[in-house]
Amino acid sequence: LLSFESISISMALVSHQRCMPTANGETNHSLLATQSYLSGNVGTSLQNVQPDRPIGYGAFGVVWSVTDPRSGKRVALKPSCKRVFREIRMLSSFKNDNVLSCLDILHPPNARMFVEIYVLTELMQSDLHKIIVSPQPLTTDHVKVFVYQILRGLLYLHSARILHRDIKPGNLLVNSNCLLKICDFGLARVWDPSEQATLTHEVVTQYYRAPELLMGARNYTAAVDVWSVGCIFAELLGRRILFQAQGPVEQLNLIIDLLGTPSVAEMRYACEGARNHVLKSPFRPPKYFKLYSLSQQATQEAVGLLTQMLCFDPDKRITVGDALAHPYLEEGRLRFHSCMCSCCRTTSNGTRVYAQNPEPVHSEPFDVKWEKELSRLSMFELRDRIYKFIIERAPPYHIPLCINPDSNAFKSFITRNISSHFLIYPH
Repeated sequence: LLSFESISISMALVSHQRCMPTANGETNHSLLATQSYLSGNVGTSLQNVQPDRPIGYGAFGVVWSVTDPRSGKRVALKPSCKRVFREIRMLSSFKNDNVLSCLDILHPPNARMFVEIYVLTELMQSDLHKIIVSPQPLTTDHVKVFVYQILRGLLYLHSARILHRDIKPGNLLVNSNCLLKICDFGLARVWDPSEQATLTHEVVTQYYRAPELLMGARNYTAAVDVWSVGCIFAELLGRRILFQAQGPVEQLNLIIDLLGTPSVAEMRYACEGARNHVLKSPFRPPKYFKLYSLSQQATQEAVGLLTQMLCFDPDKRITVGDALAHPYLEEGRLRFHSCMCSCCRTTSNGTRVYAQNPEPVHSEPFDVKWEKELSRLSMFELRDRIYKFIIERAPPYHIPLCINPDSNAFKSFITRNISSHFLIYPH
């Protein structure tokens, strides 16, 4: 296999997540501490570490960059409410370079008296949206390695029977070495391709929403995630949103302007009202040639893959596996596995040993029965189930963490993290 030099992103050119000063501008104790430290038994809180600071907003409060006192590593601390058991369990099962995973969960102080849950994840430097809108140059190599990683992460998720349902640039975290991780599983659901389960179409940020969702489909597949990747692929090429409309109807019209008027068969998943709207509109021929004007990087090979992702008919839309096998992504694959992945290794004499399976799947796919059972739990049953899960997931000799009230950032942390206890995600 060929070997590639690493590529990078200049974070100096990228607008970082909003940073907010902590109380008094000082932090000489970590916001996290071991329970042993707080009880006065063993250990000490870290001194003179990099200040803990807020770095952005999550659905349930402010996300913080903090130091794990057990290892000294910087991690992200994210507040969640009890209703996001689904997301926490998913994050805890992920072991893939291109999917954000849960490093630890702070133990609730009491099984009966806890409202918020605090999750530790890998700390990433930026996201793909900030990179796209920045003056940072993006080469063909950047585009290929980003699209490859998105698809590689999606293959892993789909193999676990998980539909992400909100793939967009802001949910793709990126480091300066171009490592990319899919995040934010608040809209994700366990999905069985053999069942015709009814799901909400009110998912996916509008600009990246597949046409079947815009037309009210209640039975849809992993193809909705592939469409979103296609929109992001085009955005990387053109440095602008491909379909940017004010509302869902205009969004659908922009898609049809490019792809042409779909046939009745291609609209079989649509609701009657949406189908009639399209049939009453003037016929429009496809205009795929417009994709070549995105940029000079929109080559025939790139547009060939892009058009297969942006196929109106979800059953004919390219699968994640087939997209990964497309010749356009071969250089992205080689670059990723030459210097970025953890599945391959470099020997002491500098020889790169490549993994036999460069695109691994999830070892234990989720059971859709668990998803159905979760929807039937009361708040009290859910609380008990979460507490048991957090305690049981900890490995032997695990040193539990908790929020450190001795930290100078504690007051700022408490006042900023106001949980949304009654926020309910759609099914």
